[in-house]
Amino acid sequence: MEAWSSWVYLHLDGLLISLYRVTGHPHADYFLGTFLLSLGCAVLGEITLSFAVRFNKRYIDELNDEADRKERLSMEAYGNGDETSYRALNKAATDVWSRKFFTMAAYSAGMLWPLPFALGWMQTRFQSVAFPVMFPLNLLVGDSVGFIFTFIPLYILSRILSSKIKKRAQSSG
Repeated sequence: MEAWSSWVYLHLDGLLISLYRVTGHPHADYFLGTFLLSLGCAVLGEITLSFAVRFNKRYIDELNDEADRKERLSMEAYGNGDETSYRALNKAATDVWSRKFFTMAAYSAGMLWPLPFALGWMQTRFQSVAFPVMFPLNLLVGDSVGFIFTFIPLYILSRILSSKIKKRAQSSG
């Protein structure tokens, strides 16, 4: 197992570090490479989410149908003046909605799985890289920040861009 993981790490390391050797300018390469790595994480997470939702589509549809049915029945009970049934059905609809909400929250958290691997790799390569911070930010974070401080905003930007590209691709296709 260790030989296999070493082989994978060696080959992924070569691929990932190539993202940091595009322009030949160290600062530009660092930020471009980090952006490309974060974009890869965003895309990989989005693909994973897509497969998970597609795999569980029937379950999600059942939750939607059950919530809609119970909500409709609760409104009928309310319209008929049956407060006891209304409360029971409304509570049941809320329970189903909660299950769907937490299922979707788990899927959303599942999109983030590439991040620890990317940050772990970055730590092996960029642990000693420090960017000086000027006043007043230095009062909050110290005199310098490392790779995580640059990765997170670039990842957020990558998520925004990848979602806009996804929406545009879906609307045109």
